[in-house]
Amino acid sequence: MSAIGSSLWPIIATLAAQGAPGADVTPPPPAPEGPPVAGDAAPAEQPAEELIPPPPPVDWQEVIKDDPVTQIIEGRRRPGYRPDLPDALAQDNVGALRPPPPQAFPGMEDQLPVPDRWRLIETLGVVKERWFDPYNQNTYKGDRAIDRGKVKWLPIKGDDWFFVANAVSDTVFEPRTFPIPVGVQTTERPGSLDVFGKDRSFVFAQTFIAGAALIKGSTAFKPPDIEYRVTLAYQANYVDVPERRVLDVRPSKASHRYDSFLGVQELFVDKHLGNTSDRYDFYSIRLGIQPFQSDFRGFLFNDSQLGIRLFGNRDNNRFQYNLAAFWRLEKDTNSGLNDITQTPRSDFIFTGNLYRQDFPVVGLTSQASVTYNMNREKNDVQIDHNGFPVRPALLGDLRGREYDVVYLGYSADGRIGRINVTASFYAALGEDRNSFFTSKKAEIRAGFGAVELSYDHDWMRFRLSGLYATGDGDPYNNTEGGYDAIFENPIFGGADTSYWIRQTIPFAGGGRVIAISGRNGILNSLRSSKEEGQSNFNNPGTVFIGAGADFDLTPEFRVSTNFNHLWFENTSSLQALRTEGSIPKDIGFDLSVATIWRPKATQNIVGRLSGAVLLPGKGFKDLFDNKQKNDAYVSILANVILSF
Repeated sequence: MSAIGSSLWPIIATLAAQGAPGADVTPPPPAPEGPPVAGDAAPAEQPAEELIPPPPPVDWQEVIKDDPVTQIIEGRRRPGYRPDLPDALAQDNVGALRPPPPQAFPGMEDQLPVPDRWRLIETLGVVKERWFDPYNQNTYKGDRAIDRGKVKWLPIKGDDWFFVANAVSDTVFEPRTFPIPVGVQTTERPGSLDVFGKDRSFVFAQTFIAGAALIKGSTAFKPPDIEYRVTLAYQANYVDVPERRVLDVRPSKASHRYDSFLGVQELFVDKHLGNTSDRYDFYSIRLGIQPFQSDFRGFLFNDSQLGIRLFGNRDNNRFQYNLAAFWRLEKDTNSGLNDITQTPRSDFIFTGNLYRQDFPVVGLTSQASVTYNMNREKNDVQIDHNGFPVRPALLGDLRGREYDVVYLGYSADGRIGRINVTASFYAALGEDRNSFFTSKKAEIRAGFGAVELSYDHDWMRFRLSGLYATGDGDPYNNTEGGYDAIFENPIFGGADTSYWIRQTIPFAGGGRVIAISGRNGILNSLRSSKEEGQSNFNNPGTVFIGAGADFDLTPEFRVSTNFNHLWFENTSSLQALRTEGSIPKDIGFDLSVATIWRPKATQNIVGRLSGAVLLPGKGFKDLFDNKQKNDAYVSILANVILSF
């Protein structure tokens, strides 16, 4: 402490003894009475005037403020002292503050910027990267920018390019039973006479999916500037059925088949056009083969097709929108993958939708959509890879068809209080150039609605679901009232665990190579194929109610159950095609249970084992009556998915 500081201590002591300047002086207390204690020195007598310290200087506050205060040891605090604070920050934009100036952080001038911040923790020895590790930081998963020094051949500029690779192995083994119509020439047992043969079969399919993306931009907090992506899928499948002409149109072909195919599922460029707010509301455009789902559960259109899409958001992501046009690609018959070696179909889809979060209530997201399907395949004859005609469908007058249909839709997803809600509603309006019943034009007037309500209680979720799709009430008038989608792949009522959704149910006796409902579909559409056929609005419609529950027994293990009942909405079209006076509406009960195991509590390894049974109702038995008198049809699905 300086000499000035030392000289001030008497003044401070004086102020502590007498208080503020000008206050009354308290005389010292009298000396204690009694004889002095041995050893104590007798105090020297002083005049009373010398016991009273002199008053402090008038400017005492100015004298002391710059000495003991400014010399407080760092990290210590002085009672009653408040150091000078930096200047207050003024907010000049809504919702954000400017960062403090460098002067507010002493010592910043001694710090140096790190050119590659993504590899700092590896340089420090905190993390050691392994290319096969999908959990920790990995350059091949887009966690670190590309080191241009190692890939000089790559035509990129800047230090904000990222590479993302993904790989999926999807293994399916599925024993099942379903009605298989046969004739004398198609059965494996020519001496047995019946409309339906044996119903047991199984499918084994192995699919490998590999994708890669090159992305520019700091994607952690804002949309990427540009993205290039490609995804290929290769599937090898083996099918064994007990009857001939199920897998191939030629009776000479065996009743089992091995097939493989390589499809292009994604091939697009995504360009970020700009931001519309400081919080990165944006608009972008995507061109190429890309996935698109028209609603929350995939009821209308859920596919990966060639198209162009303008999309973005507004108002801090409260609004999202899509404007898209798609040109449908042909599909491989047995795998369902995109076949780019064939000329695209004369089938076009134009769609626009708008999402609004927290509308009409907080927690619920609403979607309004308009989708136009323009089909121009009247003169197109398409035979699938197995030799079966798929366009036009072998129904009615067998003439080619084309149609225009507009789907007006509203969907919602979210919660209302404790209830989780998912709903979709569509009105299908348009014109069919050739009704296969009348060979004339017909108006399309059909409707669809589906709702799922669920309630969560601890580790359990209880679900109620219902679906209604109108059926055609009079096949011979000028109105087609059966609802059909463009390309459905619904996540509803147990999804592909359900027997009815999982299996293809052939329509025997009313059409050739026609199914009542297709694989991975819930609608009774009477189409030749979901992948290669046309929409059909002369169908019996669908009514569905179901209940289910999900039990998360552990973070790794889930049990899911579903109890569904299905009906035809109207069987007039079935009666006309089968030339039958009456067909009951009851399809039957669809019961299923699934177990899902995630050993790492992530989606990188997922195993599923499920079983489903269809207990036929009067309508199903009427269509598929046979001498075996089947009381139940079953489907068992074993599925293992490995993802990187």
